[in-house]
Amino acid sequence: MSVFAVAFVTAGAVIPEQTVQSWTEETEQTDHAGEQDMGTGGHETHTDDASSLGLGVAQDGYRLTGVTAPAETGTDGDLSLIVTGPAGDPVTDFELEHERELHLIAVRADGQHFHHVHPEMNADGTWSIPWQWDAAGSYRVFADFVPAEAGEGITLSTSVQVAGNYAPAPAEPATTTTVDGYEVSVTGDLVAGTSTELTMTITRDGQPVTELEPYLGAFGHLVALREGDLAYLHVHPHGDEPQPGQTSGPEIVFEATAPTPGRYLLYLDFQVAGQVHTAPLVLDTTRDAGTDHGEAEQSDNTDEHEEGGGHDHD
Repeated sequence: MSVFAVAFVTAGAVIPEQTVQSWTEETEQTDHAGEQDMGTGGHETHTDDASSLGLGVAQDGYRLTGVTAPAETGTDGDLSLIVTGPAGDPVTDFELEHERELHLIAVRADGQHFHHVHPEMNADGTWSIPWQWDAAGSYRVFADFVPAEAGEGITLSTSVQVAGNYAPAPAEPATTTTVDGYEVSVTGDLVAGTSTELTMTITRDGQPVTELEPYLGAFGHLVALREGDLAYLHVHPHGDEPQPGQTSGPEIVFEATAPTPGRYLLYLDFQVAGQVHTAPLVLDTTRDAGTDHGEAEQSDNTDEHEEGGGHDHD
């Protein structure tokens, strides 16, 4: 059994479907994320956390530029990008994070068609990977990396529009799923503001899978997105990295903290017999462990508002 820790983050207001097309314009303005720091139900997030949400093209002087991709489905091409540094030059020196220098995530606005891949960088700092879109729509493209000069992780993103008829498929809660013959389930609650354990269990034909292999330095790799705004966190595992040849399973445990109520999209990568599989799961936060605190907070806020000293919550 392996234990990991993850803190879900949110950009605040959930973006309605009709505003998804404006993503590109929004992310071109670095400070815009700070303008969206009001969470669901009026819970405020700190402006200085906005850069950690992965929803901007720039952070700490680093910028995501030169993003190109096929413009429609059924067309072969490359998805490419460049990361520039504080001086405006392409960055070519990166540290390894989870065994890769750059992790690229692409996911459609509704959470469908998730991809986690690892492009290659050429001498001039351009990252690229062969690419073809599965379906039309507006996609969020994330680059997660650690510049050697900075020494700490940065996540940048932008949007890519793919022409064609877009048929959104809103996510519904799903605590079990089947992928490539493997049954994956998650148990545990997500409680806003409270650290809780989520246990992923992997079986096949009703039998526990105990042959989980190390992948990206862990026995499981989780990406978590907040539904609507697709605020992003690349999970960082706790504990020692597994040794080559070591196996584990059928359970992988994550410690999760959802900062606000909402729906969270989980994408679990795991490897068996050299093959990587991705299992999508969907969890809503529950009120079981935080109801009293939430009600007290609401009461306090109401009293403050009546006294003229509080914020007006919608």
